[in-house]
Amino acid sequence: MLMSDPAPSFSLSGQPWIPVLDLAGRRRLVSLAELFAQAAELRAVAGDLPTQTSALLRLLLAILHRAVDGPEDERVWQGLWRQPDLPAGDIVDYLDEYRDRFDLLHPVTPFYQVADLRTQKQNDVFGLQRFIADVPNGAPYLTTRLGPGLQRLTPAEAAVWLVHCQAYDTSGIKSGAVGDPRVSGGKGYPIGPGAGGSLGLVYLEGRTLRETLLLNLVPLDSAYLQQDPERDSPMWERDPHGPAEEDERDRGPHGPLNLYTWQSRRIRLFGDQTGITGAMIANGDRITWTNLHRKEPMSGWRRSPHQEKKLVLPTVYLPSLHDHTRALWRGLTAVLPTSAEKPGAGAPTRRPPAVSQWLAGLRVTGLIDDRYRVTTRAVGVIYGNQMSVINEIYHDAVTMPVQAFEPTGPLATTIVDSAADADAAVTTLRGLAVNLCRASGGYGERPEDPPAAAADRAAELAYAELDVLFRQWLGGLDPADDPAQARVRWQTQARRCVLRLGSDLVDWSGPRAWAGRYVDPEKKKRISSPLADRHFRDALHRALPLATTTIATPSAPQEVPA
Repeated sequence: MLMSDPAPSFSLSGQPWIPVLDLAGRRRLVSLAELFAQAAELRAVAGDLPTQTSALLRLLLAILHRAVDGPEDERVWQGLWRQPDLPAGDIVDYLDEYRDRFDLLHPVTPFYQVADLRTQKQNDVFGLQRFIADVPNGAPYLTTRLGPGLQRLTPAEAAVWLVHCQAYDTSGIKSGAVGDPRVSGGKGYPIGPGAGGSLGLVYLEGRTLRETLLLNLVPLDSAYLQQDPERDSPMWERDPHGPAEEDERDRGPHGPLNLYTWQSRRIRLFGDQTGITGAMIANGDRITWTNLHRKEPMSGWRRSPHQEKKLVLPTVYLPSLHDHTRALWRGLTAVLPTSAEKPGAGAPTRRPPAVSQWLAGLRVTGLIDDRYRVTTRAVGVIYGNQMSVINEIYHDAVTMPVQAFEPTGPLATTIVDSAADADAAVTTLRGLAVNLCRASGGYGERPEDPPAAAADRAAELAYAELDVLFRQWLGGLDPADDPAQARVRWQTQARRCVLRLGSDLVDWSGPRAWAGRYVDPEKKKRISSPLADRHFRDALHRALPLATTTIATPSAPQEVPA
């Protein structure tokens, strides 16, 4: 009697698939069980894309939350923080309990998939192009996967892209799955991008992966989140999905675990242990982010007056997306905690991520060492063409002393004020560029006219140089530093940088700008490069009054302010 071949299997708990960096900077793959057992010896999760890393981190947090039963409160969290390792035994027991649900190729309950997902057309063939996010639609030039690289993935690679697809898949028309009542004409019409694509994701990073996981592990009794362990559960603890949306009573979202493992798509992978050759992607669970700020801890939030009017609600908060044109340090007010709300002051216009508020609480209660430094990472996706393609992935990080998270602390105030100093200094350089352009004959007030274009070029150059200086200054801050003197040091560095750039602009402006011209003959207002330079130096002195090197230049008569 012939023995039948065993069913294909790829255990995410036992097989290596998660890319990580160890403390020596070496990259390798580990299984879920290995990752939690070795977390103190690993530096970080290291996906090919920042969005891969953040999606995997949220999966790991969902597992850890359940394996440690919360944690219940700060006391239990502190016990975890003081231990040299994570409770690997408890985590392995938890993974074993849901062993079948963590099998990528399980015939009935494959991980993050629907086993019998299909379309009406029996001969439909599904490739990997739409499954792999770094293959641009219609322009696959800047990608590491062309030709054979798009024909087959290893199960380990496919598992990573599967987690990424659930979190960041583009919107647009999807395969029409049999059994999904939303399908019309054989097509699944857009329901929006994956859940993570609607967030300005923020997470905290420590010295090791163990610390990173614990820093983002907000306890059940936290005042910053509403967590219901009876209803808030990861997807593998609920009944397997079918092609239709999961019932709202089950899927929620009831808290962060629902959101960390949100099934934005219904997916079926084709292949076996030797390789994955195709992926069917259909619509999954739609999500509305209105007022989920007490359930989603890894995003900042903004108040939306427009939605308040539309929905007839007193307050509406939506996720605050990252501005991909600005470095993270220029928008730290959206990341760092704010002071306590004053009674009767009304709802604030923004809310920082709950993980930042949680770290602030750890600092205030003394559970984090005074000299501890934390890296804040920001990740976001910029979609294009009705959110059906990925135009850009935003990723930035800043490392700061933990005191920066004290809402009313002097160091936090100094950091935010110093970022504002940089903006003020760049504004003066923009004014110089405008005046030099006008002095040489440029005119117009529109954004596309020469003066505004010259200002934009000058600002871009200034921020490129200030970016390096600010990160160095911020990374060098010490808890023992005098905040006032720290700001003096920053203003001095910023002044030196912007003054040099301004001098270059004046030197490059040429003889026509030096001769100048009347920009308002009736009022006898004349502008030239010497006059523009004087105005710039005076304005820079006002913008950075604490700089230790003073600027002594007399006011120029008949100056033309920018």
